[in-house]
Amino acid sequence: MNLTKILTYVFFVVAILLALFLFNSIKSEIDHKKRIAEVEARVIEKLKMIREAQTAYLGSNGEYTADWDKLLSFVDTGKIYIVQNREEIITLDYGADSVVLYIDTLGSVDVMDSLFNEKKYPGFNLDEMAIIPETKGKKFQMFADKITKGNVEVDVIEVKDIAPFDKDREEDSEARNRQPLRFGSRSQVTISGNWE
Repeated sequence: MNLTKILTYVFFVVAILLALFLFNSIKSEIDHKKRIAEVEARVIEKLKMIREAQTAYLGSNGEYTADWDKLLSFVDTGKIYIVQNREEIITLDYGADSVVLYIDTLGSVDVMDSLFNEKKYPGFNLDEMAIIPETKGKKFQMFADKITKGNVEVDVIEVKDIAPFDKDREEDSEARNRQPLRFGSRSQVTISGNWE
């Protein structure tokens, strides 16, 4: 065998090994990004559940809660009241209108049955609601308080993933959608999520 054939075979083997190396590195990056998307989808689903529970809690109790035990107990045994509002407009003798508001409670439904039923959230597990997916039992950080906006006291809430699976998500990132997943704000009256 001459030197040209030997070098051809060596370069051919090196080219195949290099192609395999490049393929594996690209595939591993694609698999990692796919895994991040899967985990973040599960985190977002839990944040949406917590947001629904907090909204119902606010409607029933007049404030948000930062206590997981209170929120989970509310989801487990709490009730949402079905209320009907109607108003009657009475024209007064001097031409002005007076409005009388009637509020009737028609009944109640269990929070678990109406918000977290099997049809809406298949496989819902109340004990896992506070746990961040792919962590060893870490809970979402929950903040609830009252702030003053325009001389009115309003409720605010923020629920945040304190252990992001995507290590590129940092709290000091200027882009809100690159910060750890969360909904709400400590200083604004909002319950929107930074994934929306």
